[in-house]
Amino acid sequence: MEMESAAASTRFHQPHMERKMSAMTCEIFNELRLEGKLCDVVIKVNGFEFNAHKNILCSCSSYFRALFTSGWNNTEKKVYNIPGISPDMMKLIIEYAYTRTVPITPDNVEKLLAAADQFNIMGIVRGCCEFLKSELCLDNCIGICKFTDYYYCPELRQKAYMFILHNFEEMVKVSAEFLELSVTELKDIIEKDELNVKQEDAVFEAILKWISHDPPNRKQHISVLLPKVRLALMHAEYFMNNVKMNDYVKDSEECKPVIINALKAMYDLNMNGPSNSDFTNPLTRPRLPYAILFAIGGWSGGSPTNAIEAYDARADRWVNVTCEEESPRAYHGAAYLKGYVYIIGGFDSVDYFNSVKRFDPVKKTWHQVAPMHSRRCYVSVTVLSNFIYAMGGFDGYVRLNTAERYEPETNQWTLIAPMHEQRSDASATTLYGKVYICGGFNGNECLFTAEVYNAESNQWTVIAPMRSRRSGIGVIAYGEHVYAVGGFDGANRLRSAEAYSPVANTWRTIPTMFNPRSNFGIEVVDDLLFVVGGFNGFTTTFNVECYDEKTDEWYDAHDMSIYRSALSCCVVPGLANVGEYAARRDNFTGLALRDEVKYSASTSTLPV
Repeated sequence: MEMESAAASTRFHQPHMERKMSAMTCEIFNELRLEGKLCDVVIKVNGFEFNAHKNILCSCSSYFRALFTSGWNNTEKKVYNIPGISPDMMKLIIEYAYTRTVPITPDNVEKLLAAADQFNIMGIVRGCCEFLKSELCLDNCIGICKFTDYYYCPELRQKAYMFILHNFEEMVKVSAEFLELSVTELKDIIEKDELNVKQEDAVFEAILKWISHDPPNRKQHISVLLPKVRLALMHAEYFMNNVKMNDYVKDSEECKPVIINALKAMYDLNMNGPSNSDFTNPLTRPRLPYAILFAIGGWSGGSPTNAIEAYDARADRWVNVTCEEESPRAYHGAAYLKGYVYIIGGFDSVDYFNSVKRFDPVKKTWHQVAPMHSRRCYVSVTVLSNFIYAMGGFDGYVRLNTAERYEPETNQWTLIAPMHEQRSDASATTLYGKVYICGGFNGNECLFTAEVYNAESNQWTVIAPMRSRRSGIGVIAYGEHVYAVGGFDGANRLRSAEAYSPVANTWRTIPTMFNPRSNFGIEVVDDLLFVVGGFNGFTTTFNVECYDEKTDEWYDAHDMSIYRSALSCCVVPGLANVGEYAARRDNFTGLALRDEVKYSASTSTLPV
């Protein structure tokens, strides 16, 4: 486990509520210690002597309490030799006993945690664990995780292990520690459902890299590691050319039945499509998603809905996670920031909202936060630099060109510079530190204009117009471009889409969607651009499709269970309880969502 010495150090301070003594008492006793007055114990470490007060040391350490008061020890004894610790660490321990603060640095954290564990000083242990959590990176995550084998740091261990799983592909590329894993440690990692890999190819390539570090002693372990790869989820061409024909695999008799079973499973998948039994077969069982796409609210069956569905991209399944107590809302915005999902503005068929609700997906609780300055239905929402931006919309009277941003730390909305145009039913995104908003409706016509906001100068700048007028548009940053998808041009719902290059200030067309749609959800998950639901000109839809910029093609994805438009989507990464929002992997007995009863579609006229 290595950390950069240049990394910032921190001084851990024990919270006042956990102190055994007041700050003034600590200060007085520390002055007495430094002056050598009223000290009743000498701690000797490798020839170094430290004067101290027994009561103070006992107040922070059960080790010292037992040492000074146990029946086998002479309570009048004054000098104690302490083995197994350096003078530098003992100095920090004693200073902490008096001041309840300790400097923690990359250079001392390991020895300090070991010393704190030896003397059972949980305050320092917690401080060291928090410091190590903050230092977790691709280079040291395995070392930190192994370090916790020797000390009781369950939260640090969990954090480090999940860091390994969530950042596996990047970690394998750069970590020297990865190459030193034992076969058991590697097997335990790659068999986990939580392993965050977009393609199983990455798992197989990681195995090959690990074996190549010491082929004579490791190549036989291919028989143990290969069954942990979800082989049937690979592309057939890669499997046949890179796995089946690999020398390590071909030379292993134990791998032959694994290859045969994988081929059978791939054939079944291709012929019959995914089924519930795939979740119990280790060769076809999809990994848990790292990120969950939430589709929230919308317009369904002629009225707003409170429905919330979570999309599991790895399993291509939707899970209904509706909170029935929540009120319906449509034409709102949704954003994820620092562990919370925010639902912003909107319309419930009676009121236009300036209210904002915050959802905690771990605790599954809702709270109201500060309202916006303006009521905003058809609002455009995005996140930039830990602020949530809400732009334009309709307040029940006029289309707005005003914009504001929310800071969670202060729970306040602040007005920013107004846009050049009034825009409702537009859409916004963030790319390269700037906010882009495109299209919309100004009260008279659907717009093809677009503009960009620079937060540093608080200025909006008009950029090249889109090739089509688009109201009810979906806008999202994907790769190095801003994508503008679908919408309504004043006559028809659109299938077309285009991509904007900030460098060239130009738009280019991309392939059209399978279905026309406006007022839909749009997000990027696992490097794919998803469009969700919407209105196709005749009815609301539950249809979902995704675009891959690498192939420049659209693909069908699993439908939602609820027909709706005017919904909003956001993506939540790294949930500790992701299994509660994903398709069940263990003893999967639920119906495929295609077979569930769907809410009725509506051809009702939507509010304008």
